[in-house]
Amino acid sequence: MVKEKIDLRRLTLKNGLSYPDDRELIMLILGSGTKKMPIEIMAEKILKTLMATNPEHWVEKLCFIEGIGKSKALAIAAALELGRRMNRNPQAVVTKPVDVIPFIKQYAIQQSEHFVCVTVNGAKEILAIRVLCIGTGNMAVLKPCEIFSEAVKEHASGIIICHNHPGGCAYPSDADIETTKTLSRASHILGIAMLDHIIITKNSYFSFLEHDLLPVDE
Repeated sequence: MVKEKIDLRRLTLKNGLSYPDDRELIMLILGSGTKKMPIEIMAEKILKTLMATNPEHWVEKLCFIEGIGKSKALAIAAALELGRRMNRNPQAVVTKPVDVIPFIKQYAIQQSEHFVCVTVNGAKEILAIRVLCIGTGNMAVLKPCEIFSEAVKEHASGIIICHNHPGGCAYPSDADIETTKTLSRASHILGIAMLDHIIITKNSYFSFLEHDLLPVDE
């Protein structure tokens, strides 16, 4: 264990911060685990929690992990927020919906389905990326009120719905298509544009907009 940590630090110093994977970056932030919770396992649990939780609940949820108190939870959340701020480009805009893929690609490797909503303002800048639900296996369970409630609060002008297909096939299911129609109708009523529904896998993606499957306002 100790040797792995030393090697990780040495290799990161030698190869740069792009060398560690996400779990290893968390190990570097933590520095050490506990007697009951080795740092490798702790980092894995933290990564799973972060992927399943929206930012405003990170500290709260991380505190449920054995060996993580409020100080460590806050340090992790602060590191993530600093990274977000440092990489935020006020001039960057989503010129086309698939431009959001680099911001959601981490969900493509998840073993369960993650349904995500990306909200944008009138200048097409990303306001927030929120996890709607995990592991349902059926988009039909998503209700418009659950999806649009935060968009309304943020005064978003548009949303992009995204989810991953762990099986590797990016083509939409019948449930994906029907739910997209339902959400599109709701977007017209609320005045918040549904810009696209994007399905991602490890090696590909499917855009409803690009395939002319996104319903238009009649």
